[in-house]
Amino acid sequence: MATIDWEIEGTGYTNCNCVYACPCQFNLGPTHGTCKAVTAFEIAKGHFGNVTLDGLRGGVVYSWPGTIHEGNGSMQPYVDKRADEKQRDALIKIVSGAETEEMATVWWVFNAMSPNKFPPIFETIEFDVDVDARRARVVVPGLLESSAQPIRNPVTGAEHRVRIDLPNGFEYRIAEIGSGRSRTCGEIAFDFEDTYGQLARLHLSNKGVVEAAAV
Repeated sequence: MATIDWEIEGTGYTNCNCVYACPCQFNLGPTHGTCKAVTAFEIAKGHFGNVTLDGLRGGVVYSWPGTIHEGNGSMQPYVDKRADEKQRDALIKIVSGAETEEMATVWWVFNAMSPNKFPPIFETIEFDVDVDARRARVVVPGLLESSAQPIRNPVTGAEHRVRIDLPNGFEYRIAEIGSGRSRTCGEIAFDFEDTYGQLARLHLSNKGVVEAAAV
């Protein structure tokens, strides 16, 4: 049960190892039987109780041996090294589902499905994400490099635009989809390209998606 109110507004980016139409968004199993993903976010405005989170960045690297809801996953959070001790604690709690109503956010669900937890990394996070352009670049030295660009029409080479609309989602309401590439070298290591890249505007609280910023 949440006892501390928190709320963040910002931008989120995810790249997983599935095809562009990530089956998870349609209640199906992962494309290749396993799920591996890089997630990242930048907070434009936010707080955790009385702790201000404006301008901070973070994310989590995940891996599951099968479908996410079957559990036994692994996770490693990473947090902006510019954050002070209270801010670090707040961000780790948010991505770990603490102080959050049950099932209210993607972080709560993914944490519950990831019993294998590696210590968080505090490091510089390069984050350049343009949701409308479907372009992203996230770099954490010694941990990960991830990027996204628009999906291209295989015949003409023109940019192809696709969006996913989740009216009852626990992460976003609308996400732009691009072609992602990620390489990680931490406790959870993988390397893939031309896979599902998700770019979205986030507005979340300890109660879930804030409807005022649903699109």
